[in-house]
Amino acid sequence: MAADNSRGAMFRVIVPNQHSRVTYAELFFDLVFVFAVTQISHTLLHHFTPLGAVQVTLLFLAVWWVWVYTAWVTNWLNPELTPVRILLFLMMLGGLVLSTTIPTAFEGRGLWFALAYASMQVGRTAFWLFATPPHRTLVRHNAIRILAWLCVSAVLWVLGGFADGQTRLWLWGAAVIWEYISPAARFWVPKLGFSSVEAWAVEGGHMAERCAGFIIIALGEAIVVNGATFAELDWTSENILAFLAALTGAIAMWWIYFHKGAEAGSELLSKSMESGRLARLAYTYLHMPIIAGIILTAVSDELVLKHPSGHSDVRTVISTIGGPLVFLIGTILFKHSIRGFLQLSHGVGILALLALGWFGGELSPLWLSVATTLILIVVAIWESMSLRSKADE
Repeated sequence: MAADNSRGAMFRVIVPNQHSRVTYAELFFDLVFVFAVTQISHTLLHHFTPLGAVQVTLLFLAVWWVWVYTAWVTNWLNPELTPVRILLFLMMLGGLVLSTTIPTAFEGRGLWFALAYASMQVGRTAFWLFATPPHRTLVRHNAIRILAWLCVSAVLWVLGGFADGQTRLWLWGAAVIWEYISPAARFWVPKLGFSSVEAWAVEGGHMAERCAGFIIIALGEAIVVNGATFAELDWTSENILAFLAALTGAIAMWWIYFHKGAEAGSELLSKSMESGRLARLAYTYLHMPIIAGIILTAVSDELVLKHPSGHSDVRTVISTIGGPLVFLIGTILFKHSIRGFLQLSHGVGILALLALGWFGGELSPLWLSVATTLILIVVAIWESMSLRSKADE
């Protein structure tokens, strides 16, 4: 143990039947991603075209990936220790550069975005490798595998930063695909082969709390933007109703995710013998559409607040219906991964939103927003009642 003091001591001490809490350093680090989420929603709002949607989706995937990879590493390392805290503070610097360049990532500051992203991914993983003591062979090999995969994608990111137009989009798209398939490919590299399930074990309570925290970030960003937009408007009856619909919709989303699902996921992940496999599916992949749906809904809220009357244009219909739709799809899949069955309330909500899409353009933005909010409220109440009845049986 003495030989392990300098580097092995950077790992969390896992106590059986006791969750590792999320540290203040991690919460401080997350503040950067409040800014990143705001930048993503504003960029989509101002580039709501097919090409703009593809570009913003790619940027969102990059932001989520760098955050969730950091959540994995700080699940293993101890952020209460000074070296790990310094790592997070350096990651905050990279995250600020990354966030600042989001609106112009496909224009003049693409190279800055690429350098910030690649530095964060490669640098954090290299630190994790250095912090792993030699006798923890499985963990060291896992870090080497991930670092190898991220170095390949880093080259694609930087090449894309030097390129222009469609070439940048294709190179960055290839980098995102490469990184997103890497966990499914179990980070295979020559000689070391595939990573093992044992190497991916996580402290379940901490991982669940970290990802739930990002949901709060996305919901909080939506509320802040709505409040700022509403403060600048004349307080007419339409604007007040639009603001109340947006706030109520955010509360309904919170209720759908947190009322039972977040706690159930944390409990199952903590007890799972294959916590790494479950965390990869339920939290690394399936939380992505949940957050994307909240961001898209925030775009809709701002559109509706500014233009509540008249017919809904295409971008208003897509964002107002698409946001809750993507959110519910992500949530039903997440809860299926932890409960083993599809939530009927969520399925009905998804079908109702799809049906609303047929005539959504005939409604005003305000009443379209009210309709989607009512669907979310029904889903939240229905799920609460169904789970309560099951608990009483």
